[in-house]
Amino acid sequence: MTKTIGIICGSLRKNSYNRIIAQALTEMDDSVKFRWIEINDLPLFNEDLEINGDPETVTSFKSAIRDVDGIMIVSPEYNSGIPGVLKNALDWASRPAKSSVLSKKPVGIIGATPGGMGTAFAQIQTRQILEAMQAHVLPFQKVLISQVHEKIDSEQQVLTDEKTKRYLQRYLQQFMNWIDHIPTLE
Repeated sequence: MTKTIGIICGSLRKNSYNRIIAQALTEMDDSVKFRWIEINDLPLFNEDLEINGDPETVTSFKSAIRDVDGIMIVSPEYNSGIPGVLKNALDWASRPAKSSVLSKKPVGIIGATPGGMGTAFAQIQTRQILEAMQAHVLPFQKVLISQVHEKIDSEQQVLTDEKTKRYLQRYLQQFMNWIDHIPTLE
């Protein structure tokens, strides 16, 4: 059965490195469907906005997460941490706490940066947040792409580094295999 994976990019920049990496990921396996789940129109999280039900953009966002078999978060690191826009999106997805759309949802995390640490700090924070929501984050695997500006063609908006492509391909295969074998923990 064909699986559908939602892609959430933690950068709002049109030509972000992480969007280029995410796009490359969507072209690596024809047996997987990918659906972009955009976060740029979500309002800042505020419980007062929930009083009469979620705003329409939040409802659409949650529905998009609910409708996929897994989520791949591809995000930069800002100031050694998670981008605010991604944290905001995860806060919306966490509501209501006992029936969050990310509860028990398989999630993979990828990050790219021009720096040398490959988004390690942001990924640690993202894992912590997702674990608080009881999402199933792919264990033991990390995709930390450093020096990303040297691995892409900025003008063509494509990933050019073959080693990074193989790295992403292997991670995607592990993620898809893991989705089929996640232990059900109740």
